[in-house]
Amino acid sequence: MLRALFVSSRPLSWVNTAFPFAAAYLLTTREIDATLIVGTLYFLIPYNLAMYGINDVFDYESDLRNPRKGGVEGALLDRSMHRPTIVAAVVTNLPFLVYLVVVGGPLSWLVLAISVFAVIAYSAKGLRFKEKPFLDSVTSSTHFVSPAIYGLVLAGAMFSLPLWAVLAAFFLWGIASHAFGAVQDVIADREASISSTATVIGARATVRLAVIAYLLGGGLLLLVNWPGPLAAVLVLPYAAVCAPFWNVTDARSEAANRGWRRFLLLNFVTGFVVTMLMIWWAFLTA
Repeated sequence: MLRALFVSSRPLSWVNTAFPFAAAYLLTTREIDATLIVGTLYFLIPYNLAMYGINDVFDYESDLRNPRKGGVEGALLDRSMHRPTIVAAVVTNLPFLVYLVVVGGPLSWLVLAISVFAVIAYSAKGLRFKEKPFLDSVTSSTHFVSPAIYGLVLAGAMFSLPLWAVLAAFFLWGIASHAFGAVQDVIADREASISSTATVIGARATVRLAVIAYLLGGGLLLLVNWPGPLAAVLVLPYAAVCAPFWNVTDARSEAANRGWRRFLLLNFVTGFVVTMLMIWWAFLTA
């Protein structure tokens, strides 16, 4: 059971939600406190278990047809694990959420509520935002950007134009990443009657949408304070990963998994460079 829950939480993606919160909170407060630690731990594991665990439970029929499932790219949960996964998500999330509500204020409560709602609404029966074309990518991006916004609000940050540009660039990155990730699942999703941006507009158009969104995000980073504009270069490898599939057909959409695997590795390299830029910015503004 523990192994299944671990795989379901997508450990390779833990950092993608914990880092935005931790970086936003730490760069605003410039100190390590209990809230930073608790919030980082929450967005590291419980948040991801809820996000991906709920997805694995309600996407079971689609996952049965998907050869990618059963490893680091997602668990293929046996039906007997569905209830324990939901219970584990609730039990692990509640204590952290209670703490974060106690230490926060009305605006932080609102941001946290939107973040948690997006996690549930993406996959849960009756909402299923993942089956609403374009809203699926917007909701997925919210999963990663909202922890950063929450960290900023919780820490009392002042929202300037450069900061909004960073958040908008991050949001476009999230939209592009989700859209490209969905390309490889076009066939499996259609067989399971799951609608998405990729199944509606097709694999080719979705790849092109992802490339454009990445480049637009890079353009926004040119508006931020130094050394932020250097981060604009980081979108180019993502666009390059997508580019070979510019003309991919729906029939060959599963081939995009090669690009997706490179994307997963690229995230760690990008994360390292972004961390160095943030440290540089913190030094300049100390």
